[in-house]
Amino acid sequence: MPGQVQSIARAAAILRLLASSSGRLGIGEIARSLNLPKGTAHGIIRTLQDVGFVEQDKTSGKYQLGATLLHLGTSYLDVNELRSRSINWADPLAARSGEAVRIGTLLDGKVLVVHHVFRPDDTLQTLDVGSLLPPHATALGKVLLAYDVGAANAVMQREPEPYTRRTLVTARALTRALSEIRDNGWGAEIGEMTPGEAGIAAPIRGYGGLVVGAIGLSGPVDRTCDGSGNPRPALVTYVRDAARAVSRDLGATRW
Repeated sequence: MPGQVQSIARAAAILRLLASSSGRLGIGEIARSLNLPKGTAHGIIRTLQDVGFVEQDKTSGKYQLGATLLHLGTSYLDVNELRSRSINWADPLAARSGEAVRIGTLLDGKVLVVHHVFRPDDTLQTLDVGSLLPPHATALGKVLLAYDVGAANAVMQREPEPYTRRTLVTARALTRALSEIRDNGWGAEIGEMTPGEAGIAAPIRGYGGLVVGAIGLSGPVDRTCDGSGNPRPALVTYVRDAARAVSRDLGATRW
């Protein structure tokens, strides 16, 4: 059987990104969200525009779905599919890391936890499946915001709540953090949601490279970070390996 046509998969990812955005997106924003060269993104957008699938705002120069595609709605991947594809990799991640593992996706400006694996010890823990977490104060959330310009802008515009003194609440700090996540391919939070707790997360991609969720671990700072206060490299590797594995199961060919 022939494999997927890369250009079509990328075009579909762009359409889904535009469908899920709360506003119009520029070429640079689209390219960053999908990890594509600007020239590649521009060529695909021009083709979609030529066939009427995408429209360009004359004032801002940014793009939105064409009228014929508005029925696509705002959802790309059913959360049940994300959960079912992730389960096989979440348990091994918890076992390797010794920490709790969560899988999340954006829902109405929050991070919806679709799967949660308890820390593999005998301590009392509470199941978080179905919980809504603040995106700006969690590793899962910051990773998701890094690849969703519309969601990131919405968070910055509503003055994010400071959960601790380390929570990033300014547009400048958040923008810098999200840029670093895109550069590194993973993100972390250290004491930003709960004092003494830290998290590490990486993006889960679907067809065409669109980020559809994130997988991450969380635990005490003294276990998840080294003596310098940075996430332990081994744990970062475990998380990224799990994210790649789930992405492969969802049909992603690059990450």
